[in-house]
Order: sequence, then structure tokens, then C-alpha cells
Amino acid sequence: MPEAKVNGITIYYEDHGPQDGKPIVLISGVGTQMTRYPAPFVEKLQARGYRVIRLDNRDIGLSQKFTEAGIPDFKAATAAKKAGTKADLPYQLSDMAGDVAGLLDHLGIPAAHIVGSSMGGMIAQLVAIEHPEKTLSLTSIMSNTGNPDLPGGTPEAMAALTTPKPDPAKDFDGFVAASMNTARVIGSPSWPLPDDVIRANIVSDYERSFHPTGFSRQYGAILGTYDRRPHLQKLDVPTVVIHGVQDPLVPVAGGRDTAENTPGAELVEIDGMGHNIPPQIFDRVIDAIELAALKAPAPA
Repeated sequence: MPEAKVNGITIYYEDHGPQDGKPIVLISGVGTQMTRYPAPFVEKLQARGYRVIRLDNRDIGLSQKFTEAGIPDFKAATAAKKAGTKADLPYQLSDMAGDVAGLLDHLGIPAAHIVGSSMGGMIAQLVAIEHPEKTLSLTSIMSNTGNPDLPGGTPEAMAALTTPKPDPAKDFDGFVAASMNTARVIGSPSWPLPDDVIRANIVSDYERSFHPTGFSRQYGAILGTYDRRPHLQKLDVPTVVIHGVQDPLVPVAGGRDTAENTPGAELVEIDGMGHNIPPQIFDRVIDAIELAALKAPAPA
């Protein structure tokens, strides 16, 4: 099992060759495993000459869990951010960005193209901000800057994301039904996934790892992380921002704000896309990633 000891914790990753390919790291969103970048997406990147590294963020999937840390105080995290102080949390998004940098060190990769979606986009931004020497290019997908004035998700999307689901040990069918509802609510209206595909993905992820408290600690890290706009404004790295026009969870204003605050960033808005990357737009998303990647200098 490919694991790396970084920052004193264990991170699970997969390294998909060619080993001499252009290194690219895929970072997933809050409470989601690296499987949100499915094999066909990875294979399309490989076909374009990339060495694809995907990882389970800390506290999710097969990476080290922080169960003993308990559930963070969300109100306190939000208040600390407003006061400009560091929230008392088990970890910060900066720690998760450090995990990515540490994984690259573990693999002997000096720098890579950094790609993240949703919370993963926030982490990707922090890799570029806090570890610029590791960043060949930056792609931020369906994410935002941490600007407190940005609009939030729709009530339906926020409820679908944050409402506790039935305990699968007691009501597996109820758990699957609630999870399917979340996928439908936040998904892309122009390319809805078939119910059998949604169900299969949910069951597969459940069997791989079920760890709901990890979502809570990762969500706390989002709430406690600083506004990245002043730091993004100082970046000097090829950047593309990808966002669905119909994203109900992280509205497209978040992507526009990211592009506006990152020098030279290209904004790619996809009409009909919600808060997921359906197979029908894999090529469009990879084309957009390459808008930044092809501008980057060759890795040393």
C-alpha cells in the first residue's frame, strides 16, 4: 500500500506513471476521497504525458485519521477568522498544503502542476502561496479565495452537504439514499449522473473507507483558514480557474473572485456544470488545466 510519512502523519497516495511524465497532483474536496478523480480522468491525463499523483487528504480515505481530536467548534473557528486570530483546530488547511509539499519530497519530485477541486482548490492555492517552489502551475476548480463577502451555497445545497446522514450500520439503505440526494442536489444539471452510477460510487467509497468525522474537522479547517486574496495577488505562477456556472454549493462568484485576485489567471466557466466533474466534461476540464500547465517551465 503506497503510503508516505509526511509532517509526522501517514498519507495514502497513488502514483500513476509514466515516471518521466510531467508531474501533476490532484487534491480532493472536503470529506471526499481521492476516488473523486476516477480512473478514466487519471487515464486521460496519463495519455497527455502526465505522471498523475492523487492522494487522500489527511483525516479521510486511507490516510491517517484524527478521530481522537473530536469535532471542532465551528462558531469559534468562524469568530477567530473574523478577529484575525488563529482558530483552535486539530489542523489547518495550511497543514494539508504542507502534506502535499511533503508528499512531493517523499517522491523526489521538486515541483508539480497542482490541481485541486472545492476544498482541494483552497489547498492548491495554499501550496502555491506557501510552497511556491513546489508549484509549476495552479488549477483551482469550483473553489474560492476565503473572501468572507462571497455568497454562500444555496440552502438546499448546504443542507444536503451538512445534514447528518443515517448511520449505515443501522440503516444502510437510508444512508445511501441520503448520499444520493446530496450528489443529485450539488451535481451538474446539464449532465446528471445515472442513479446506478451514483449508488455504485457511494457504495465503493463506503467500502473503501467510512469516516464521517473527518468531514467535520476538514470543514472546520475551511472555516478557520485566512482570506487568501492578498497572498494570491502576489503569485507569479501560471494559473487557471475552472468553475461551473450552475454550482449551487460554491457559487461561480468564488471562481471569478479567485481569477480576479490572481495575476494572469485564466477563468474558464462551464455552463451547465454544478459542483462535480461529470465524465462528459473530462476533456474540457483537462484542456483547461493545460492552459496553465503548458505555460509552466519544464520541471528541473
